[in-house]
Amino acid sequence: MKSTSSLSLIAGTVALAAVTGFAVLTAPGDGDTAKAATAARLPVERSTLLCPAPGLSELSETTYTSFTPAGDGTGEAGTAELVPTAPSEITDGDGEDKGDKKDDKDGKKKDDKKADAGKPVVALKEPGKPAVAEESGADTPALVGTATGRLAPGWTAQQTTMVEAGEGRGLLGVSCTVPDTDFWFPAASTAKSRQDYVHLTNPDDTAAVADIELYGPKGSLKSEVGEGITVPARSSVPVLISTLTSEAVDDVTVHVTTRTGRVGAAVRAADDKAGSDWLAASTAPTGTLVMPGIPDDATSVRLVAFAPGDDDADLKVKLLGKTGAITPAGNDGLHVKSQMTASIDLKDLTKGEPGSLLLTPEKDGKATPIVAALRVVRGSGDKQEVAYIPATGPAGARATAADNRSEGSVLSLTAPGAAATVKVTASAGSGGGEKVVKKYTVKGSTTLAVVPPVPSGLKGGYALTVETESGGPVHAARTLTVTQGGIKMFTVQTLPDDGGTVEVPEAVQDLSVLRD
Repeated sequence: MKSTSSLSLIAGTVALAAVTGFAVLTAPGDGDTAKAATAARLPVERSTLLCPAPGLSELSETTYTSFTPAGDGTGEAGTAELVPTAPSEITDGDGEDKGDKKDDKDGKKKDDKKADAGKPVVALKEPGKPAVAEESGADTPALVGTATGRLAPGWTAQQTTMVEAGEGRGLLGVSCTVPDTDFWFPAASTAKSRQDYVHLTNPDDTAAVADIELYGPKGSLKSEVGEGITVPARSSVPVLISTLTSEAVDDVTVHVTTRTGRVGAAVRAADDKAGSDWLAASTAPTGTLVMPGIPDDATSVRLVAFAPGDDDADLKVKLLGKTGAITPAGNDGLHVKSQMTASIDLKDLTKGEPGSLLLTPEKDGKATPIVAALRVVRGSGDKQEVAYIPATGPAGARATAADNRSEGSVLSLTAPGAAATVKVTASAGSGGGEKVVKKYTVKGSTTLAVVPPVPSGLKGGYALTVETESGGPVHAARTLTVTQGGIKMFTVQTLPDDGGTVEVPEAVQDLSVLRD
């Protein structure tokens, strides 16, 4: 006879899997006869996304684009809304307020949009058609969002900010993040020429506590104020990382973990000469990494890598270009010491052709886990503009870039192994238009950069969805360029698998594996 507690365990596991992605249920049997329930892939029923506060400039104009691909999901209509977080202040990590609220003309403190708390900034109505909203000014808050029902599987939100001039100039783009407990950010900096902030956003109704560790070329950077940072419930805290240490270092790896709760994390990096953009987290530490979408006209590419474990990493460095893989002259390898940040200047390695960077172990059978990111500059002198490309996982079954316009988008598709075929869908426009579908074949060890299809009769913005149909894995990135004042302002977003489905144990499996 099966116990009530055993049956409750199975029911609880199924419910948990639908939200968290728990894959396989195992249970003890008699002797060594433990069995595993087979799993089916089902659409997720709930998704959470977090968008960091756009910045500190009164000149900023931010576009939010929310999108869920058509095709799967539960029968429920569901909702997908992004709402403002509670007001927050800049901190140096120990809770001390580092920023003063600005006075209005009557001498009163601004309320940081408190009156709008809880009111959706952007609400998605249906799958297959993006919803767009715009905000402006320095006090635009971070957003917390939840999608349910048919709007949950593959829900994606993009935050794109234009700052035309002054401090933080640039086109800043970031895909709103899924909350987690562990993030790695190579390519940050505590140099005097940089102003890099880690934005921590808490989606939950209880406070989260986070730690921020910094690693330079010589190892851990001493910091006593990066520990135990409280992120209040449903709020966001930006931390200026140069205040966490007395050491000014050009290349820093930032590690964010939580002691309690979970957060969304992103780094807003601003350079005195090259402008600013968001640095998204690298994919989890692994032995082989791909950084797709280096523009053909890049004037400077800097690789930053970090080995978080106890072993050093020796890596091969290859550029996957239009026709195949090449080794950058003078930079065929990189040695990364354990717990130390390593970097190399690859200069203008693309030489007029788009490409992607591939890092693999120097020796077969010795794959030391690493994280990595690229700092990419276009232009020169006072016309420079910067963007960041973190290592990313493959597009997998489906991945989406939400914010695209009638002009300025380039889609990079990279097949680091075998050739592959992908289907690219340009969604209907936010204000009108019909979707367009096109297929591409990507040769092995190459990067295919294309101007993506545009919806017929497009009005407003649209989304690009990439689905791998056959062949090997494909890594993807979307570059968005807006020319402003003679400067090619740009931002690059990678497209990892959207996690729209999860493996769920089938509740009707043989329950004899669970006994009293």
